[in-house]
Amino acid sequence: MSRPQDMESLAARLGLPFLARIEDSAVDTALLGRLPLSFARANLVLPLREEGGRLLVATGEPANFSALHEVRGAFGMPVDLVVTTPQSALEAINHLYSRISESAQEVVEELEGEDLSTIATELNEPRDLLDLTDEAPVIRLLNSILFQAVKERASDVHIEPYEREVEVRFRIDGILYKMLTPPKVVQEAVISRVKIMAGLNIAEKRLPQDGRIRVIVAGRDVDIRVSIIPTFFGERVVLRLLDKKKGLISLEDMGMSDAGVASMERLLARSNGIILVTGPTGSGKSTTLYAALNRLNSPEKNIITIEDPIEYQLKGIGQIQVNPKIDLTFANGLRSILRQDPDIIMVGEIRDAETAE
Repeated sequence: MSRPQDMESLAARLGLPFLARIEDSAVDTALLGRLPLSFARANLVLPLREEGGRLLVATGEPANFSALHEVRGAFGMPVDLVVTTPQSALEAINHLYSRISESAQEVVEELEGEDLSTIATELNEPRDLLDLTDEAPVIRLLNSILFQAVKERASDVHIEPYEREVEVRFRIDGILYKMLTPPKVVQEAVISRVKIMAGLNIAEKRLPQDGRIRVIVAGRDVDIRVSIIPTFFGERVVLRLLDKKKGLISLEDMGMSDAGVASMERLLARSNGIILVTGPTGSGKSTTLYAALNRLNSPEKNIITIEDPIEYQLKGIGQIQVNPKIDLTFANGLRSILRQDPDIIMVGEIRDAETAE
């Protein structure tokens, strides 16, 4: 029972008010620090506000009496309930707790005097970054950087070492913005932490390395493509963020003019030919390609792609992930695709002359 109408009927039977959506203005965020995020998520409970010595609590599970008893004990006051849907409760919990999360700058201010030599190796399993506020400062620093990047809708995070400092920049809407300047002393620990999360060799500092990280931010799956190269002042890191919650958009929703959409539709309707999608980083190349594939996808067509990485999984389309370790390059993959009787092929990148030819 999770549909709004079902939960509203349940609330009526219990004699409780029903709230279809929890607005920010209905919540006193000062109360959230007294209830752990993990508990709120697991039990779908959210303290709203205190009224006359009683606590008003929204719940997606009004029959979870043990959880409500825990809330009553945590706040030391009687509890009044408002019923909402489980989905509304979870969305509000993720959104509101993210507003009170620690900023990267606050973590930087704690780093003086910390032993940074070992803490980067802690905590390897994927967990929601909002649950990790009690971890060591360097871990929290990187988590905060990633969290803020997702919140700002950044496509890339640059961690750049210089002689006396480290600079963190976000690429937002195609433009790089300076966001943070951590002290030089955190450089090795932060980069080691990135390598551990991406499954890379911590000891290797002479050669470029590439990897991937999967994290959860406020309940959202985010895939991160990692690129590390050695520079004069240390290793430089670029993290490409692929937020799966953004999902696919249609050609009409891409911001093109009506004439541009019509032109794209005519090109896609052709029975043969090549469409090249070009542009700078963050300009929407992948978004355009996926929108086009989504439009073309049908049971009558055999569509195969070769990508690095696969940003979105498309039902009904065969998608190949490039893997240079086993010599599955764009060029080699493309040769194999041609033997699969394809109607439509999408090549994620043309990196060399062999692929182009």
